[in-house]
Amino acid sequence: MFTGLILEMGDITAVKKRSGGAILSLRANEIASDAETGDSISVNGVCLTVTELRTQNSELFFDLSDETLRSSNLGSLKTGDKINLEPSLRANSKIGGHFVTGHVDTVGKIRSKINVGDMMKVEIEAPADVINFLVEKGSVAVDGISLTVVDVLRDGFRVVIIPHTARLTTIGLKSAGDTVNIEVDILGKYVAKFLNKNGSRDSGFMKTLMEGGYTNP
Repeated sequence: MFTGLILEMGDITAVKKRSGGAILSLRANEIASDAETGDSISVNGVCLTVTELRTQNSELFFDLSDETLRSSNLGSLKTGDKINLEPSLRANSKIGGHFVTGHVDTVGKIRSKINVGDMMKVEIEAPADVINFLVEKGSVAVDGISLTVVDVLRDGFRVVIIPHTARLTTIGLKSAGDTVNIEVDILGKYVAKFLNKNGSRDSGFMKTLMEGGYTNP
């Protein structure tokens, strides 16, 4: 479990394809200084397990399955790319973002980035089955970053990036056409599951949710 607050941007040192997946290696000083083999790390929003750690050069290694390569943007990474990193949530950790599982729902595409004063308004294209779980002022994880949804569109959504986030994460480096991993709020999934269980619905509860911006998937 993660919170979507990125601790550090790492540098990809290699992506080696192999039968059934790939081996990803990256360099990250702060993450590596406190990591151990077997730890879970959010890498661009994808929960991965540290399989090897070389503390002498702050390098971490991860195994990627074919499924992970297909369902996230990790398969398009190359040596030298920057990547968002967050260690897993601890019992005494502050929760400043929202609950993020590290299980990516889809890969979206940045449609536009517009500067609005010191801020950036970013529009991201996403499929309908993901849009159905988004609400204005709700949370979404984009490449592992906990962000607030500003506008929900028919085929996408908008977020506003503050200078701090743009400076410390990859969202500030990306351009229109670049891909991003998207994970919707897990609470929205459970609500939808509850409402659709056995085909039954609480009409009063459903009405309240609809008035708040929820769209039935």
